[in-house]
Amino acid sequence: MQSAVAMTAPAPAPFLSDVAEGPEGAEAWWVTSADGTRLRLGIWPAGEKGTVLLFPGRTEYLEKYGRVAADLAAAGFGMVAFDWRGQGLADRPQHRRDMGHVVSFDEYRQDVEAFRTALDTLGVAGPFHIVAHSMGGAIGLRALHDGLPVRGAAFTGPMWGIQMTPFLKSIAGIVLGLAGPLGFGTTFAPTTGPWQPMEFAENPLTTDRAQFDYMSRQMEEHPELVLGGPSVLWVKAALEETRALMAMPAPDVPALTIFGSSESIVEVPAIRTRMRTWPNGRLLELSGARHEVLMEAPELRRRSLDAIIAHFDTNA
Repeated sequence: MQSAVAMTAPAPAPFLSDVAEGPEGAEAWWVTSADGTRLRLGIWPAGEKGTVLLFPGRTEYLEKYGRVAADLAAAGFGMVAFDWRGQGLADRPQHRRDMGHVVSFDEYRQDVEAFRTALDTLGVAGPFHIVAHSMGGAIGLRALHDGLPVRGAAFTGPMWGIQMTPFLKSIAGIVLGLAGPLGFGTTFAPTTGPWQPMEFAENPLTTDRAQFDYMSRQMEEHPELVLGGPSVLWVKAALEETRALMAMPAPDVPALTIFGSSESIVEVPAIRTRMRTWPNGRLLELSGARHEVLMEAPELRRRSLDAIIAHFDTNA
């Protein structure tokens, strides 16, 4: 049954061009994973240098990267982005559609495999590179270990560890271990909850008001894109996956990782540790930047994109 589902041909899906601000000609496709979950794939026009695979972070969606697609197009690259299960317009958890939830990060590996098959079916041209952000950084690193055929990898604020308060770290093992047996694994993780509009002054994502308004406007005009906090089981799965990834040697792919000095979402020591042992790897810290380095103030954003494009050109 799973094989039959996985072989389902991609079908046209909606693309919210009114808020994406990306290159013209973008299209979206429904893609079905092996377990029957419906996902969404977005394709921006091909570039003469190949195609960048954009692995979004938790809560994100195709349209959020429209401006990035425009910058990559100007540099000669096409772009493909994905709605992972549980976010964007992909299938959401049945128990609560505004909660990020998986039991295992192997579910995202199914998504990657489904997208790889769809790219072949749709004839998306390589050579390929990958830009992986936040949670997408964990999914992307695993994909490299699984043989994702890319020539260069760029990570922005990758989730190779999760920042927690000392109190949460002290109780995490006990709480997460009891989540399944006590039946609260599908509740919101501690300190999280339903989505709430964020004030610019309190946001941990960007120092740039224009980029903040761009992201906020997308969710205001299309509330179907909104996603709240993760479930307890998602946090358990994320911690298990990041521990497993950190215990593995770095893959043999040239890598650039960028993070902001004001990062407050993912664990910076884990990023430093991973990149210290990555052959042909480079680490770039941007002073003053927050979590979303590709959606930062103009100078910080330009430095991020210039470094990524130069990295891909070097490894073309």
